[in-house]
Amino acid sequence: MTPDSTLQLTGVHHVSAISAHIGRTHDFYTRVLGLRPVIKTVNQDDPTMYHFFFGDGAGSPGSDMTVFDIRGAAREHRGNNSITRTNFRVSGDDTLAWWSARFDALDVPHGPIVERGGRQVLDFEDSEGTPLALVDDGGAGRSYPWIGTPVPAPRQIRGLGYAELTVPVLAPTEAFLVGALGLQPDRTYPVADAPQFDVHVFTIGAGGAHAEVHVIVRDDLPRVRPGAGGVHHVALRVPEGQSMEEWVARLDAAGYRNSGIVDRHYFTSAYVREPNHVLFELATDGPGFEVDGPLDADRLSLPPFLEPRRAEIESRLRPLTIDDAGLTVRAGR
Repeated sequence: MTPDSTLQLTGVHHVSAISAHIGRTHDFYTRVLGLRPVIKTVNQDDPTMYHFFFGDGAGSPGSDMTVFDIRGAAREHRGNNSITRTNFRVSGDDTLAWWSARFDALDVPHGPIVERGGRQVLDFEDSEGTPLALVDDGGAGRSYPWIGTPVPAPRQIRGLGYAELTVPVLAPTEAFLVGALGLQPDRTYPVADAPQFDVHVFTIGAGGAHAEVHVIVRDDLPRVRPGAGGVHHVALRVPEGQSMEEWVARLDAAGYRNSGIVDRHYFTSAYVREPNHVLFELATDGPGFEVDGPLDADRLSLPPFLEPRRAEIESRLRPLTIDDAGLTVRAGR
């Protein structure tokens, strides 16, 4: 199928991970990484569990790391057919060095600053063991610092970077990315710890650190066993002026089964699992998190269809606590 050039994604919208200890996770992304707690809501498909969004100072599309609260979830067994690393963008080699020192001071597991895929990166893990990295984006694009963090504005995370997938065979994933989503093959580079394997880079729109998908192809790994510390899905941005109806029609025409249009209140989505079983979401930029008013992460935000059940939902959500940081975040106000 020849991609329809009138439909063009613009980058990564958000990434959704899984936590078995949501209090620790909240502490890590806010206190350690300095991200803004953009919104506190629930999993719309199972409102007994929290769903947190962490992002930049404006909660802008392309900045949000979201986390589902699955209490008691077993740790992910890493492997193939999965999203294997999430990148966050910062600006400058000196900023990577600053973060390396911060991670040392806060006992955050991390690697050295290295070159990967043409950029400087610093790998680390969150409190659940989720593989993450900071990537130097060279200061490209606008940033929206948050004043509510001790992390200085020039050192703050600027948004999400590229997503990294690991699959056993390239062809079906490439056909999906190019034929269904309109991404373009760009370059390859060797896997750092297994140079006999390659990473294939696909650009989204004009490309850049915020607009790429890196596909690691390895046939020597077991299939992933999902769990805490893993990533559930990656969402790509559908810009204003393009309709989700058009994108769903495009997925249908390309032969990819999908969820159809799903109204998430803050954005409109469609979900599709590519042939190597990695789950993608397409998500609109708008209306955004201020659809119900100014951002207020202390209040439980609910979409209209759940609002009549607020009292019931709040009564079933446990208080979120973390002993080692003394953090307490309570449902409601």
